[in-house]
Amino acid sequence: MVANLAGVPERVEPAPATGMERVVSGRQFRSGEKRGAEVGKTKRGKGTKWMVVVDGRGVPLGDHLCSASPSEVRLAETTLAAIHVGRLHHAGRPRQKPLRVIADKGYDSDALRARLRKRGILLIVPHRSNRHRTPPQDGRILRRYKRRWTVERTFAWLGNFRRLVVRYDRSLSIYRAFFHIACLMIVLRRVVQ
Repeated sequence: MVANLAGVPERVEPAPATGMERVVSGRQFRSGEKRGAEVGKTKRGKGTKWMVVVDGRGVPLGDHLCSASPSEVRLAETTLAAIHVGRLHHAGRPRQKPLRVIADKGYDSDALRARLRKRGILLIVPHRSNRHRTPPQDGRILRRYKRRWTVERTFAWLGNFRRLVVRYDRSLSIYRAFFHIACLMIVLRRVVQ
C-alpha cells in the first residue's frame, strides 16, 4: 500500500471541465430563497401562515394556508368557513359554525367581533394593551381563554413535521396535501387514545 502512495504526484491537476457543467447552472444545486404560491414576508424572513381551527381536545377541524403577510383578523372568517364537521346522530349538512372562538390578541378587532356576533359566534379574545378605547370585558367569559393552550399544543404537533416547517415545495397544492396528511395523523393519534 505504501508503494502505491509513493507513485502519487504531490500536485494534482484539476479535471477538465465537462460539457454538463456549462449546461446546468450552479444555482440549481444550492438552496435559494423561498418562493412559490402563498409565501409572504414576515419579521424573520418569508413563510406561509397556518390558520387552524381545533376543538377542545386539539383535533384540527378546519385549516387555511395563506401568505404570512396579512393579519389574522383578515383571515379569521375564511378559516372558520373551512370547518366541515359531520353530524353523528342524524343526517344533514355538516356543521360549520362553532358556538365560540377562543383566539389570541392578534384577533382583537371590534369589526371582527361584530361580524362574528352577527353570525351567532362569540369571540373570546383579550384586549390588546395598546387599545385607545377599551370596553370592559367580562371575566367569566375570559376564563375560557385559559384553555387556549390546546390550540398552541396543536401548533406544536404540526411543528414536529419538518416538511411543514421547512417548506421544500413551491407548489401550494403539494404543501397543502402534506399539511392535511399531518392533520390526519394528529386526528388519528387523538382518536386512538
